[in-house]
Amino acid sequence: MSNERRVLIHPDKDALAGSVAARFLTKIIDVLEEQERAHVCLTGGTMGSAVLEAIDSSPARDSVDWSRIHFWWSDERYLPTGDPERNETQSRAALLDHLPLDPSQIHALPAPGEHSDIEAAADAYAAELAAAAPAGARYPLFDVLFLGVGPDGHVASLFPDHELIHETERVVVAETDSPKPPPERLSFTLPVINSADRVWLVLAGADKAGALGLALAGASIGDLPAAGVEGRKRTVFFVDKAAAAEVPESLVAPSYYWTAAHELPTDPVVE
Repeated sequence: MSNERRVLIHPDKDALAGSVAARFLTKIIDVLEEQERAHVCLTGGTMGSAVLEAIDSSPARDSVDWSRIHFWWSDERYLPTGDPERNETQSRAALLDHLPLDPSQIHALPAPGEHSDIEAAADAYAAELAAAAPAGARYPLFDVLFLGVGPDGHVASLFPDHELIHETERVVVAETDSPKPPPERLSFTLPVINSADRVWLVLAGADKAGALGLALAGASIGDLPAAGVEGRKRTVFFVDKAAAAEVPESLVAPSYYWTAAHELPTDPVVE
């Protein structure tokens, strides 16, 4: 089993979103041929929504048996249900509301007012994860876990120089002093993220180049949380050319790159 990190560079944001969408559809169909159900963890942000929109518009969308997929989020802004800044709201608008899903398949992180406080909300989501987990486990096996990466190198709501990046016991944590608004957020811890079979980080833009370069060069997790991300089978950075500007030269290899000349089903990264 390989957990090698790969970097796949695309010409622009549109090509990036389309490629990730095609790969996801190919992979999830394969997963469902091998097991009864799949667990997918979504993310927010511009590229997170762009990928979901590309999935929604793909001719292959209806080839997937969506009734067998459960959707989760690795982090969420602690804002009221339906707030446009919530990852859940963005994901629903981009894809989920267009699919034949039972409400039980969508596992949204709690919103204010649903529990006594944000710490109780974190515990409640951890309990929901445990209820969907295999016997003896604390959370499901995520077949694909999407992540964005901030210009500061944060992933989910795990920020540089914050103690929560080093948390190993809890499953879901409450961030109450986020350096970017809103200050209150809920987030998976790094061990939960890294328990996924496949972690797909999708990032675009020149403002992400420094974080990507440092993550691949081995920066410390405390300084750059993205450096600590490593899926069980695959860890893939899907990026556009602008974000790839500072990828270390030693990591640049022809086999790490995807272009339109490659056929998706035979690309080893899809495994």
